[in-house]
Amino acid sequence: MTVALVLVSHSARLARGVVELAAQMAPDVEIVPGAGTIDGGLGTSLDVVQGAVERALAGADAVVVLADLGSAVLTVETALEIDEDEWSGRVHLVDAPFVEGAVAAAVAAQQGAGPDAVMAAAREAGESFAPAAGAPGAPADAAGPVAHDDEDGVVRASVTVRNPLGLHARPAAQLARAIADLGVPVSVGERTGRASWR
Repeated sequence: MTVALVLVSHSARLARGVVELAAQMAPDVEIVPGAGTIDGGLGTSLDVVQGAVERALAGADAVVVLADLGSAVLTVETALEIDEDEWSGRVHLVDAPFVEGAVAAAVAAQQGAGPDAVMAAAREAGESFAPAAGAPGAPADAAGPVAHDDEDGVVRASVTVRNPLGLHARPAAQLARAIADLGVPVSVGERTGRASWR
């Protein structure tokens, strides 16, 4: 299932910037800005949002929508009510951080996740990008990975990322693309301060 993203913001420039950032992580995901008013001013427009969702639906099975502020959320909710029959089950509004959520959702969609997993990734992004309580501000270096092949045939490796904020955007994008290119199931997780993948 292919999932596209629509980013609804009061500022068209802000939305385009977030689209550009998220596209670095997920070059194969359709990410559409639905921002600003019809004349390009600050605000939100029902027509702009509906048009963005329709564009996204043209090339995807489902669309996940992120909005920046309260009235943007109201505009999206209005569009969902008006187009309920046509969009039912295909368009989903997620309550998530606008920038971090868009990046996390794009990475999940790039890896082939369905809409529920894409929304979950967006919701968790606020926690993922925040430093752990009491974590030292150590430099962003990491110990070399230690891999082993378990009896179940799954190869597991662990690496320590010492930066409390985790990987920076570019290394995270490279990791996401490398994982997507492997052609095998890969999971990345965090365990007591250690990120592990298999």
